[in-house]
Amino acid sequence: MNSSIRTIAQTLRQVFDSDYFPEGAEVVRGRPDRFEFGRCLPFLFLHLGCLGVLWVGWSWAAVTVAFLLYVIRMFAITAFYHRYFSHRTFRTSRVAQFLFAVIGNTAIQRGALWWAAVHRHHHRHSDEEEDVHSPLRKGFWWAHIGWMTSSRNFPTDYSVIPDLARYPELRFLNRFDLIVPFCFALSLLGLGYVLEHWLPRSNTSPAQIFIWGFFVSTTVLLHATLFINSLAHTFGRRRFSTGDDSRNSLLLALLTLGEGWHNNHHRFMHSARQGFYWWEIDISYYILRLFALFGIVWNLRGVPRVVYDEARGAHAVFPKTARR
Repeated sequence: MNSSIRTIAQTLRQVFDSDYFPEGAEVVRGRPDRFEFGRCLPFLFLHLGCLGVLWVGWSWAAVTVAFLLYVIRMFAITAFYHRYFSHRTFRTSRVAQFLFAVIGNTAIQRGALWWAAVHRHHHRHSDEEEDVHSPLRKGFWWAHIGWMTSSRNFPTDYSVIPDLARYPELRFLNRFDLIVPFCFALSLLGLGYVLEHWLPRSNTSPAQIFIWGFFVSTTVLLHATLFINSLAHTFGRRRFSTGDDSRNSLLLALLTLGEGWHNNHHRFMHSARQGFYWWEIDISYYILRLFALFGIVWNLRGVPRVVYDEARGAHAVFPKTARR
């Protein structure tokens, strides 16, 4: 009985504490990559939740909430989880850093530190054997979502993010990464209650706002983000020879507020802008420029002249080390 209770307690702790590994994080990271049904359950729950629309129906209020939450959280992922936490392409205050780490966490893509650690590893080994989500090496579906079901990719490698790990509030969010999504879900029920009782013309309900704002918006957001791992390495055009198969795509750029200019990004990942030219739509960068006017962010890093020279064909071959 004591053994069963201990096993249940460990399982529950592992669910809520993302840094808890009884056998040790290094042992877990040393396991072979494989699909694990248990790790698939949260994604299955998220997708099945979308079927709730058959029960709650739809309203313009619910669809608007879902769309706005998609845009706000996509910006938090692209501008902060990616361009700030992963690549430090601009500077911001500790308060803004924490605020957007919280907003990004509502997207249910885990904590900013785990996200940044995985992404930095991706850039060091892009489309190589060690890349955890390369469609060239392991196929489209594994690169899209399969890799997230493998326990070896679950521990946060704090050794590659010492600049971020020194903030205890970020470590807390990363360790207990279910707290924010849980509070976010409750807030959506509250928003639905307010709209139903204070704005009856919205023709919505707490359940409808919850289904559309939490399940539908989050699921679409998840797949749009993951398309950068999968489609952005198989679909689109290549401007630079980067040593990997990263590509540029206007469609993906529109879906992800600018992340679709992936080949640009892999050529010079330290730039706050990924659409290197005015015709390459990069909504996240436009918002960052607006933030800079109000002093929310500063020191936005640009694209070096040498990169533009290469784009014009000044150099025929670009070494793989150029992306590191």
